[in-house]
Amino acid sequence: MKPHTLLVVESPAKAKTIERYLGSGYTVLASMGHLIDLPRSRMAIDVEHDFEPEYITVRGKAKILKELQTNANKTGHVLLASDNDREGEAISYHLRNSLLKKNDKLKIERIIFNEITPTAIKAAVDNPMDVDEAKVNAQKARRILDRLVGYNLSPLLWKKVKNGLSAGRVQSVALRLICAREAEVEVFIPEEYWSLDLELKKGRTVFSAQLVQIDGEKVALKTEEQVAALVEKWKDADCEVVRIKETEKQSKPKAPYTTSKLQQESANRLGFTSRKTMQIAQQLYEGINMGSSRVGLITYMRTDSTRISNTALDDVRKFIGENFPEDLPEAPLSYSMKKGAQDAHEAIRPTYSAYTPTEVKEFLTKDQLKLYSIIWERFVSSQMNNSKSKTISADFKVGDGLFRASSTKVIDKGFQKVLKLLKSKEKALKMPALKEGEKVDVEGYTPEQHYTTGPARFTDASIVKALEELGIGRPSTYAPIISVLLDRYYVVRKNKQLMPTVLGRIISDMLVSQFPELIEADFTAGLEQKLDQVEEDRLRWQEMIGEFYGPFAKKVEHVNETMESIKGVLDEPTDEVCEKCGMPMMKKLGRFGFFLACSGFPECRNTKAVPLAKCPRPDCDGDIVARKKQGGRGKEFYGCTNYPDCDFLSHFKPTNSVCPKCGYFLVEKTDKKLGNHKACVNEECDFLHESHEEDAEVNEK
Repeated sequence: MKPHTLLVVESPAKAKTIERYLGSGYTVLASMGHLIDLPRSRMAIDVEHDFEPEYITVRGKAKILKELQTNANKTGHVLLASDNDREGEAISYHLRNSLLKKNDKLKIERIIFNEITPTAIKAAVDNPMDVDEAKVNAQKARRILDRLVGYNLSPLLWKKVKNGLSAGRVQSVALRLICAREAEVEVFIPEEYWSLDLELKKGRTVFSAQLVQIDGEKVALKTEEQVAALVEKWKDADCEVVRIKETEKQSKPKAPYTTSKLQQESANRLGFTSRKTMQIAQQLYEGINMGSSRVGLITYMRTDSTRISNTALDDVRKFIGENFPEDLPEAPLSYSMKKGAQDAHEAIRPTYSAYTPTEVKEFLTKDQLKLYSIIWERFVSSQMNNSKSKTISADFKVGDGLFRASSTKVIDKGFQKVLKLLKSKEKALKMPALKEGEKVDVEGYTPEQHYTTGPARFTDASIVKALEELGIGRPSTYAPIISVLLDRYYVVRKNKQLMPTVLGRIISDMLVSQFPELIEADFTAGLEQKLDQVEEDRLRWQEMIGEFYGPFAKKVEHVNETMESIKGVLDEPTDEVCEKCGMPMMKKLGRFGFFLACSGFPECRNTKAVPLAKCPRPDCDGDIVARKKQGGRGKEFYGCTNYPDCDFLSHFKPTNSVCPKCGYFLVEKTDKKLGNHKACVNEECDFLHESHEEDAEVNEK
């Protein structure tokens, strides 16, 4: 009789799925993540003795560990099936050691898989292996590195800036990027420019062409007067077709998703945060109840590889051959990977191509279906033929002006046949058949005012892209980097944009001035590469940590001795009077931004929001402050302190600038046309943006 086996995974959902595949003879339990780790209350790294870490049982996890030890002793055979990455390997390593401490006779093996399907699980169980200690050392090095940085920088911040602050190694680099971008946004001033379209008609078809040249020179129209002069000059001129050009183009399908590309696409197409994307992907990976069966719908979702297994290629080519035979390439398509990719896992893909979004729709939540759909579409399309399109471009001569119109038509959809959520949203322009030398009727001219758009604030998608391009972080860390910055209130998310708080900027400025090398992108990327070398068993982790810690510790000591404290420097006296005790109110910086606090503290603990502007209503003397709906949920809005007597509110944040036209305050706005800009809060006023001169003049008054 085959002995009973205990198989340990990380989560209960995964345990439930795998237990159904293995049946009797196996008990599948979850470790609920790390059971053994560094303590939270102290650094627990012996810097004098090769940086040896002191591990303990994670608080609250002793009961789980005891249950696993009991079950292991009953079976005598244990399979460790945590995720196939550094964290997963460390979980298996520590669990193995903890089980052997209780019973050194246990047979303990490691299994790995990329997807939770019956075939993959049974193949993994039939091919057990040892724990990969080089991968464990890479996780240990990363954990120790982050602990050394955090437990040295955080006390420094408490002493010099404010109590309760913390700084992380990789998060600080991301914070610096976000702060630098915000500085660019703030100094940008939109500039006006104009475009001019020519409205044409042939037969029943009305279409437009855009001005591209004047007398052979590129167009640069700055004012409405310039445009009006051109329209006047050309009002009676004929329009002649001077050039027709036809081009055919082939578009290649994109590679299956890596983690970063999935997070970017999910943010741009679905509006999901990085954290939400990974949570839903985890659910799809671990298993979904589909009637009487439970199925892992996608492969492992933390990967930097575009590689696909031969089994998956056979599966998808069979699916395409049966459903889109004319779009099946003769040979499988392959995709290049970015430099430095680990290639430990396949790309993110559906476990079975036959599980189309339509097939699984009834078993998924709305958000699960959206994410699964783009994963399925991207994978299946990646093994289909190119799409083909034809573009007809026509140039029209009017006086000394050259106008251009173009129309693109898809002549062979190819891989686009399977795209729905990932379908291109471009609208094709209709244009009649034209010949060179023919005259076309002019219906009129359409001038349009535009403003140059400034640098865009980072979003989840663009910060992940930037981190990936700089070689900072790994597939498993992109979402946590953003989450940590938001949780610490160094960054806030507004209109899907990441904006640094005052506190975040102070931290970033301090780190840039005192530890410039620590938050250099190249330096952080270099450490990531060294961690990879540790994982490949080409570098001792102690050597790597030693090279970093010596100079870092000296720098911390130097800053501790020489940097002046800025604690309380940002506190400002105000003209506000505490309504409870009559003492003056002080403007102070808290964890969630500036607030007003009574100077009579601790006897009086009264606090309130900082006024952002005066209420613009002529019969009201109230202040505009930030508010949230009862319970603190929902989007922030800005209302009057005299509410409910005054019901003025704005959904846009007031600035410290006053409208030169009507005297109301200006607010921060963002839209596709103007980008980030200031506009008057008064809906009856048309003021869009103040110049430097106007702003200075108004504020002087």
